[in-house]
Amino acid sequence: MYLIAAFYKFIRVHNPDAMRSALLAHAQSFKLTGTLLLAPEGINGTIAGEEAALRAFLRETKAHSEIGDFEHKESWAASPPFRRLKVRLKREIVSMGAPNIVQPDTVGEYVSPEEWNKLLDNPDVAVVDTRNDYEV
Repeated sequence: MYLIAAFYKFIRVHNPDAMRSALLAHAQSFKLTGTLLLAPEGINGTIAGEEAALRAFLRETKAHSEIGDFEHKESWAASPPFRRLKVRLKREIVSMGAPNIVQPDTVGEYVSPEEWNKLLDNPDVAVVDTRNDYEV
């Protein structure tokens, strides 16, 4: 079985080229596959590998002084879900067509589901849906 981890984190990446090289070498050392995107605003990735290797990569990446802790989602695959590893530099980690729209040092607060529902009921609150595909 192959463990798959998906994650993103808005952080200020001071030297994306250097971080790209370091992450590429680090992920290669664990024989991971998938894609990591880096931009001045943060990191976004979906990567896969053998469970022990991927967990070690995540643990060490979360310990990186510039990245820090982040949440990730996990799933499993019976065969390798990706053919190769890519670590790419992008203008944005979440494509919104507006570079620098999210500044890592001005990210808002996390809210509970109950608080979220109250916000949705507020007519002064606008929600921007950045999912690529959804059903109405």
